[in-house]
Amino acid sequence: MKYYLGVDLGGTNIAAGVVDEYFRIIAKHSIPTLAGRSVDEISSDLAKISRHVISQAGLKVSDFTSWGIGMPSCLNPKTGRLVHSNNMGWRNVLILDTLGKHIDLPIIIENDANCAALGEALNGAARDFNNAVLITLGTGVGGGLILDRKIYSGADHMGGELGHIKMVYNGATCTCGQKGCFEAYASATALIRQTQEAMKLHPKSIMNELSGGLEKVTGRTAFDAARKGDTAALGVVDQYAEYIACGLSSLITIFRPDVIIIGGGISNEGGYLLDRINDKILMNTFGALECGVPPVIKAQLGNDAGIIGAAMLELCSAMRKV
Repeated sequence: MKYYLGVDLGGTNIAAGVVDEYFRIIAKHSIPTLAGRSVDEISSDLAKISRHVISQAGLKVSDFTSWGIGMPSCLNPKTGRLVHSNNMGWRNVLILDTLGKHIDLPIIIENDANCAALGEALNGAARDFNNAVLITLGTGVGGGLILDRKIYSGADHMGGELGHIKMVYNGATCTCGQKGCFEAYASATALIRQTQEAMKLHPKSIMNELSGGLEKVTGRTAFDAARKGDTAALGVVDQYAEYIACGLSSLITIFRPDVIIIGGGISNEGGYLLDRINDKILMNTFGALECGVPPVIKAQLGNDAGIIGAAMLELCSAMRKV
């Protein structure tokens, strides 16, 4: 049996796992990221948690032939530098050199959303499809493209940043510094902002009661209130679904995938959100009435998708589609 080592670096947690050749996680562990620290400090933690799961699986570092890592950014293939990780506060850093100080294994780095998409394609919601788009709705909006069962990331491996396609010219400010990005309207962070704005306009909305105040609003506040029939909350949920559908309709028109998979914490709203998105996509996508549209479904693997995808980069890097 061959085993693979994968790490998913997120803005909140670092998760690592050992994955077998059937894409099953046999050992995993997570620790807080404590974002904002130096590249060396976080690289050290990536190595520590990796050694922990290796030991947990009863294996040794020498049993592995690569260290696969999913990060919220991408490598510039010309310089080997990590381009721009908003959540980490990193820009243009020599990540490979730093990581190489901590574990003596060949390092393969891929965008974290691409890793999640690969995980879902190998053993999750997209296992039966050749072409899939994954969107993760969390602090930001991540995106991954699987075309012909391969990660697609463009000629320079820096494509697929689906959260930063433009929704509104000169619109809401995004964490990337641009304005009007998909992320600025469809992330959980954006949903919280939209909920707070509605609460200010509708002080009698039960969103105020459920949340306990503007500063305590979460991504669930509007959904919980909407399920109780609150008109203002229903408006927030419906508008949020429209934002997501708007971004997805553009991706459908460009790529025409077999399926669109929604992951991230907001996906746990299930059909209450996904049914709205599917309806709005059908009404707003080019050629939908003539050709149909792919279904929007919930991701299956949760946080495990990123671990599996990162671990299997060794196998799949040779199959990358450019």
